[in-house]
Amino acid sequence: MSDSMINTVRIASCFEGEQERTLPILETVYQDGERLRDMIGDLVGMEFLQGLKGKKIFLKPNWVRHSVREGDEVCLRTHDNFVLGVLEVVLKQSVASVVLGDAPIQGCDWKRMHSEAFLSAIDSLAARYETPVLVKDFRRKIFDPERNDGEEECRPLSDYLIFDVGTRSFLEDVTQDGNFRITCYPPERLKKEHQKGRHRYCIIKDLFEADVVLSLPKVKTHQKTGITGALKNFVGVNGDKDYLPHHRIGGTKFGGDCYPGGSFLRRWSEVFSDMANRNQKKSRYRFYQKFSSLFWRLSRPGKVHQRAAGWYGNDTCWRMVMDLNLIIKYGRADGILADVPQREIWSLCDGIIGGQGNGPLEPEPLPLGIVSFTDSGCLNDVCMGTLMGFDVEKIYLLRSAIEQIKDDENCVYWNGKRISLEDLKTYAVKTKPSPGWEDYLKNV
Repeated sequence: MSDSMINTVRIASCFEGEQERTLPILETVYQDGERLRDMIGDLVGMEFLQGLKGKKIFLKPNWVRHSVREGDEVCLRTHDNFVLGVLEVVLKQSVASVVLGDAPIQGCDWKRMHSEAFLSAIDSLAARYETPVLVKDFRRKIFDPERNDGEEECRPLSDYLIFDVGTRSFLEDVTQDGNFRITCYPPERLKKEHQKGRHRYCIIKDLFEADVVLSLPKVKTHQKTGITGALKNFVGVNGDKDYLPHHRIGGTKFGGDCYPGGSFLRRWSEVFSDMANRNQKKSRYRFYQKFSSLFWRLSRPGKVHQRAAGWYGNDTCWRMVMDLNLIIKYGRADGILADVPQREIWSLCDGIIGGQGNGPLEPEPLPLGIVSFTDSGCLNDVCMGTLMGFDVEKIYLLRSAIEQIKDDENCVYWNGKRISLEDLKTYAVKTKPSPGWEDYLKNV
């Protein structure tokens, strides 16, 4: 790793000076392949690129779900052309191999997410540079809540490493017997994997076999963590969502963090939701789901009341994110956390058109107009939160990120010029938070 890229974020803008950032202008950046490749190459630098020669590369885009709304192609996932641009820049360096993959939500239709033209372009690049490129869906299981159907096992457990973070877990301080939940999954599975002193995750083995990990996040707002960027993108290396605590059951009055307060109607809604998830693929599933929805509606929920804990008081999801980043940085192939970093980890963020509003699944296009490259996910995401105009100290994930970094050791570059985080605020764009965060961040 180059000394010039230790605790560093390089940001390249797609606009000049006071030029207005508009969606039509920024969309042209994605369509100009040569310009996009040049921007990526210049940002990462020759020293980084030359260091890839002969290495096995793990590319991790944000492939959260197939498109369901107009505009999803530009703001929901890492843009296809951005992925292709990075892939070609990497393949030019005579790398040994590339694994390109993600674990999207369980209801994602993989075939609808990737067009034949996109997959064909990947095959063409692999053939041109005579390098194997494997595109992989990292999910172990698939379940569509709408159809109440799915596959029990898409990949064998042997494709994964069950990794126990133990007492080093960020979840340890808030762990109680069976209190963790994730939407659309049976609670007993989380209880098995997350107890006091035991916090296990199901990590795709390809990660541990790679020499270089290069994450390609889409910069967006996020219901549960405020924003998603370099840190949150690594959730997709966990292949089984049964291992991922997203919130704690109940309202804050009862020790949970699903919603503020202690409504008994909402609590009953959660009870029926648990019953539904225990009966997936059975006729009773829809019955329990309907009762869960009924009790939730009767509780007269406001913006901060989300059945999936999509609000600023979610104090669980960010902890799970930080656990996964621990594994990626310090995890060994034998399932042990080392005391020193085990692999090169980089993030190249697609913020040309980001996502705002009800992210990560229903975002609206955000004309952010940047691409960032970093070896520090923590510093990067503090920068992204700043560029989105948010008070980063009010977001748990970013507050934790700040605690992991030291100001006097960090470097932020804007178009090649070193600047401070305070200077970065001058380039911020007004961003609509997720609904559960609107009032909380409204004065920013």
